[in-house]
Amino acid sequence: QVQLVESGGGLVQAGGSLRLSCAASGRTFSSAALGWFRQAPGKEREFVAAINRLGGSTYYSDSVKGRFTISRENAKNTMYLQMNSLKPEDTAVYYCAAAFDSNYFTTYKFAGQYDYWGQGTQVTVSS
Repeated sequence: QVQLVESGGGLVQAGGSLRLSCAASGRTFSSAALGWFRQAPGKEREFVAAINRLGGSTYYSDSVKGRFTISRENAKNTMYLQMNSLKPEDTAVYYCAAAFDSNYFTTYKFAGQYDYWGQGTQVTVSS
């Protein structure tokens, strides 16, 4: 199995930037697709970004496209979410997730596709 731990969340003013990290232990996630999801109070968990196993393809929700960048460093068993131009509506708990057996995925946006999840890191964007 794999354990995922997010870090890098915090409080930032609107327009600012944060970089989230997701570190894996117990098992390499080099063979997994990776994703970021977020959940605000009272709302459903929503897709933010994903990256395929080899890192050659990335996917973003319309709400973050052009502002967020997902990347991975398989040698370090770590992935990242660079968040720029943050808005108050980005405030949420951000979760990283790993999906093994992803070779045939045609979409990466559904939470049910992912096998392992971190415990989340809070991102708060003030106006």
